[in-house]
Amino acid sequence: MAHIDIFNGDADGICALTQLRNAEPLTSTLITGVKRDIALVAKAEVAAGDRITALDISFDKNREGVLKALEAGAEIFYVDHHFAGQIPENDRLTTIIDPDPNVCTSLLVNGYLKGRHVEWAVTGAFGDNLKASARAIAEPLGLSEEQLTLLENLGIYMNYNGYGSSLEDLHFAPADLFELVRPYPTPFAFVEEASETFEKLESGYRQDMAAAAAVNPTRQTAKTAVIILPDEAWARRVSGVYSNDLANAAPGRAHAVLTERADGTYLGSVRAPLENKRGADELCRQFPTGGGRAAAAGINALPGDQLQAFIDAFVAAYR
Repeated sequence: MAHIDIFNGDADGICALTQLRNAEPLTSTLITGVKRDIALVAKAEVAAGDRITALDISFDKNREGVLKALEAGAEIFYVDHHFAGQIPENDRLTTIIDPDPNVCTSLLVNGYLKGRHVEWAVTGAFGDNLKASARAIAEPLGLSEEQLTLLENLGIYMNYNGYGSSLEDLHFAPADLFELVRPYPTPFAFVEEASETFEKLESGYRQDMAAAAAVNPTRQTAKTAVIILPDEAWARRVSGVYSNDLANAAPGRAHAVLTERADGTYLGSVRAPLENKRGADELCRQFPTGGGRAAAAGINALPGDQLQAFIDAFVAAYR
């Protein structure tokens, strides 16, 4: 019997698995990738009796892989907060799936573990830009504002590290970053004892955000803003967290950050207004390779000839 951990390569996926593996230490095969690499279950080589844990990847995008793994005789524990579609009934499939826009996978795992490693859940929620939810579960801990800011920054940096078109774009491969954080029962211990890793994430984040801030919007209204970033590694790394930063700065406005790709397509990152967390997933699913959740969604490769159609649809969705 093998243990296989499959997880999104962003802060939420890594923090969710860190909670679980602190609570239940075991040796497992890790399957992950850049944040947009979500069709991961099909990549697992599965045999009867294997135990799969799948975290923070859309069930809808992994349905075929899940069904194949179940047919092979595996047991699957699936936790996620994205659009799922219909979930099959199977005695070997256990799911905790909630697409509520104020929930993330780290929060769902925290509930499952009854708060045993809640600081990591707080970090994952901050990384998913769920500030209010993060602060709500952190409140019983009595943390100082300085401590909360540290968890928020770590979540943002871990989330930032997951973005890119390939692992070569990233400062740390997500599997490697998980291995670096997994020994620590709290993020505070990680930051203190693995300071070089934290500082590398922090310096990269700050440099890339400064470069993004220098790019003027392609189109901006009172309700929407579209920013197009160049085909550069820094732009691919910063695309998602820069969208979050823009959303926080203007909570009444929807934002779309599009990053040029070498093949003529665009990597798209969409954030609904924080004051109206709806529609981002529906908008992105209108286009090839699009998906996500109501508050935050994306398109992996928007065809160049559909750029204007996307901008028009985006503006219309949030007029």
